[in-house]
Amino acid sequence: MNRVLPSARNVRACSQAIKVPQEALSSSYQRATPTSAPATRYPYFVRRNSRGSLPIYTDIRNGGTRYLVQIRNVEGRVNDLAVELKQSLFKTGSPEATRLTVKINDQRHITLTGGHFKRDVMAWFTEKGF
Repeated sequence: MNRVLPSARNVRACSQAIKVPQEALSSSYQRATPTSAPATRYPYFVRRNSRGSLPIYTDIRNGGTRYLVQIRNVEGRVNDLAVELKQSLFKTGSPEATRLTVKINDQRHITLTGGHFKRDVMAWFTEKGF
């Protein structure tokens, strides 16, 4: 089966037959596009993977008693990201903040231990604009 896509002339003819003004079409397109806040530059960058997800993974070891959260493929200053995660992921003095341990592996990966923190880390990165 050969499908014929409508040409620009047919789209205009259809919109005129329905009596939709062209200005309304363009203004609705402008409202539908998201407005982005000015991007903040960080000394580190975490690139999304080929599926569009953040490269944040969990690893359960020791029969389920040790829960690791891994952040992979960090570009730039990995130490700055580790320090910022340690300071701002949880409120200072909270039980989660006292259990959280941040370790740098292979100069591009960060491992968090001390609890089930994957959702918190994902929310932190999306809040930062990654």
